[in-house]
Amino acid sequence: MRVVAGAYKGRALHAPRGRRTRPTGDRVREALFSILGDVTGLRVLDLFAGSGALGIEALSRGASEAVFLDRDPRAIAAIRRNLDAVGSSAAVVQGHAIEFIGQRQTGYDLVFVDPPYDSARRLVGPLSERLPALLTEDARIVTESDKRQPLLLDLPLVLERTYGDTRIAIHRA
Repeated sequence: MRVVAGAYKGRALHAPRGRRTRPTGDRVREALFSILGDVTGLRVLDLFAGSGALGIEALSRGASEAVFLDRDPRAIAAIRRNLDAVGSSAAVVQGHAIEFIGQRQTGYDLVFVDPPYDSARRLVGPLSERLPALLTEDARIVTESDKRQPLLLDLPLVLERTYGDTRIAIHRA
């Protein structure tokens, strides 16, 4: 797994050990960022960050800052390792995503939401309810889920694409 484009293009990214984390593949990230377009200057939140690949890709492409959140200590270690490898000092937070977004009231322009696939249905309500308070007026939320168990946020859907078994959806607040 590598950074696809931008300042960190070609840099290797490491995923935490175990089966719980499934990093977003290079091809899916490339397609997603083609859809998103220019992310220069955006403030990014990477929830359920895993390896941090989505947030690091955004930083590589010009995002001004990123916050990475995961509750798994192995994921936190992998994110820090990946950020060190690209020379970024972005914020890394270990904690529960729903608690985190319930406490923060800051304006993010782009939020990546990629929870464990088996928790999608349980998280729909709390994410749909709490995410809008974190967002700027023109913010986008990108969800990644299994197409058979999609994460269907109760927020305006802008676009939906499927790549193999992976469903990518882009929402607005």
